[in-house]
Amino acid sequence: MSQQRNTTLYTIGFTAAVCVVCSLIVSTTAVSLKPRQASNALLDRQKNIIQVAGLIEPGTDPDREAIQHLFDQYMDPVVIELATGTEVDIDALTFDQTEAARDPARSRDAPPNPAGVKRVPIHGIVYRVVKDGTIDKLILPIEGKGLWSTLYGFIALDGDARTIRGITFYQHGETPGLGGEVDNPGWKARWKARKAFDERGNVTIEVLKKEAGPPEDDPYHVDGLSGATITSRGVSALVRFWLGDNGYKPYIERYNASRSQ
Repeated sequence: MSQQRNTTLYTIGFTAAVCVVCSLIVSTTAVSLKPRQASNALLDRQKNIIQVAGLIEPGTDPDREAIQHLFDQYMDPVVIELATGTEVDIDALTFDQTEAARDPARSRDAPPNPAGVKRVPIHGIVYRVVKDGTIDKLILPIEGKGLWSTLYGFIALDGDARTIRGITFYQHGETPGLGGEVDNPGWKARWKARKAFDERGNVTIEVLKKEAGPPEDDPYHVDGLSGATITSRGVSALVRFWLGDNGYKPYIERYNASRSQ
């Protein structure tokens, strides 16, 4: 028996058996953990949404129950047709905009754009923050190319659908200390009170290469990220894309029209 174990055929067979067993263990573990991973990803997005909405302080780490409670209490998510801005009868709690953009049957080619967006979903989601029966803020998904990665995040507009109240990114692969400074609370705070649109409804917000003035004097500009010109340019482009005609502008126009009635 010991001689058989020393043969090349036995070694190959034993190695193959170990590989099969290990691959089965890894596959089984991955499948069993997938629901938990999806749940954690959803929870992280909800945390970012309530944070950019100003419902929790930056840097705080509420537990799962607190996040779910705040989300259920204040968020009124709706799915819209991006091209027209009209609400559609799709369950907002199960709708995944990122997955929709990847599905050729539920998306379309994006026109050439500096944000690097390749496909636009036919439908998008809007998180309406409701307080005392009134829409207090609109939270809109945003995404686009930075230097090394696609950045995914949210931008918060005030109830006037013009004033920016916050911005956050929940997923990206930018360089720490440079483009990764999109996560810096100090930089994100500089977006507050800036204006996304001018008086005529044109998207005017822009991230500069240099330092911007205070919001009251320089409402359409945000400080650039030091040493991260390409990431800064990418953030500027992706925000402008999703607030523009191929993104949420048709919905914002409908929303403003309903407010003026």
